[in-house]
Amino acid sequence: MSDVAVIAIAALGTMVLVGAAFYMFGRRIERRLAEAAGKSADQQAQRLLENAQRDAAAAKAEAILAGKEEVITAREDWERDEKRRREEISRTERRLEERETHLDKKGAGLDDRETDFQRREQSVRDKEGRLDQKEQEITEIHEKHQRQLEQLSGMSAEEAKTQLLREAEERARSEAAAIVRDLREKAKRDADREAKKIIAIAVQRIASDYTSEMSVAAVALPNDEMKGRIIGREGRNIRAFETATGVDVIIDDTPDTVVVSCFDPVRREVARIALEQLISDGRIHPGRIEEIVGKAQEQVEEQLVEAGEQAAYELGIHGMHAELIKLIGRMKYRTSYGQNMYQHSKEVAWLAGIMAAELKLDVHLAKRGALLHDIGKVLTHQHEGTHVELGVEVATKYGEQAVVINCIAAHHDDVPHETPISVIVQAADAASGARPGARREAFETYVKRLARLEEIANDFPGVQKTYAIQAGREIRIVVSPDEVKDDQASQMSEEIARKIEEELQYPGQIKVVVIRETRAVEIAR
Repeated sequence: MSDVAVIAIAALGTMVLVGAAFYMFGRRIERRLAEAAGKSADQQAQRLLENAQRDAAAAKAEAILAGKEEVITAREDWERDEKRRREEISRTERRLEERETHLDKKGAGLDDRETDFQRREQSVRDKEGRLDQKEQEITEIHEKHQRQLEQLSGMSAEEAKTQLLREAEERARSEAAAIVRDLREKAKRDADREAKKIIAIAVQRIASDYTSEMSVAAVALPNDEMKGRIIGREGRNIRAFETATGVDVIIDDTPDTVVVSCFDPVRREVARIALEQLISDGRIHPGRIEEIVGKAQEQVEEQLVEAGEQAAYELGIHGMHAELIKLIGRMKYRTSYGQNMYQHSKEVAWLAGIMAAELKLDVHLAKRGALLHDIGKVLTHQHEGTHVELGVEVATKYGEQAVVINCIAAHHDDVPHETPISVIVQAADAASGARPGARREAFETYVKRLARLEEIANDFPGVQKTYAIQAGREIRIVVSPDEVKDDQASQMSEEIARKIEEELQYPGQIKVVVIRETRAVEIAR
């Protein structure tokens, strides 16, 4: 081996020895460090154990102290509660003792009352016995007196009772009739005074002229030669004219005049206008006649609308349907009992408006209802039903108010009056129709109505004579004073008036007067 190898081996061996020495040294140091760490851990554990023991001892002491305090507090609370319960029990016992004492006193009082009640009950029983005995005695005396009265009067008890009841009923009826008569007379006086005042105020502010509407219209001619032109060759012109207009043309010996006759006022007016235009134009032949008649019809239709609008304007009525306006215009060519309906409806509207103003009611509604109250009369020749039914139907169709519809429906008492305005319209209608000369009546109908008035009155018992006076506006009935008493006379007048209302148709009102006259006659000798 070379020196280098020897040195290397020696160095390696040295390094091994040195490493082994370091390792042994490290292990020793490690054991010492481990022993030192173990001692330190034991010491720390010992300290922690001691600290824990001290903390546990302190916590135990605190817990024991807290427990003792809680026990003491609970004991004090229990003692207070116990003391309060004992006090309540003591108070309850005292109250029970006081109540028991009070009940004892009440019991003693009830015993006394029971004794007194028994004593009183016995007294009542004794009195009842005496009363029963007296009642029996009174019954016997009453029966004895009743037998004596029956023997003296010659009537049984039932007969006497019936007679007494009859007399009491007659007295009650007589007194009731007297009271009713007094109340009715007072009400009539007050109502008549106010009604006359209101109607007088309304009527004196209305001045309407009436002309009797006829079924013919006269057309003036420039000369008598025009009659031949109207007739035409072989009468063709006059036949064409009558066919187109539906009227009768009367050509007689009256100078310079031709008469147009027709019961339909509208047709008569169309014929009159057409004939005047033909005469003015001078060209009279069938073709020209048809043309002029067509224009006259259009002109009359325009006049109808203008008349309706004029009536609404004069009365201050707005918002009325166009068809109703046209129907109002048609009233201009309609009559009722010879009275022009157009003028009549306007007059009724004015009267109703004035009355409504006097009574502080709605003047506008009063005028509207009055203007339309007879609107159904212009439809009666085209539709079925009474003029009242037709008027209600057309007013409802064109959106009139319920008050206005009731004015139409109730102005002849066909339905009840729902508002004072309908009553005013009815009164205004009667006032307008009752004007002297406003309406005319056929002589036969007038005589039959007067005769029927007297027949209705003569049907009542006790009537001696009957007189229909003032053109049938009043009927006076003379009754027998022996058969009809004063209170019965008032009742009779009312019954006759109701029967007249049910059986007769008449314009205006009929006054029923029952006259009972008692005469005392003696002769001085």
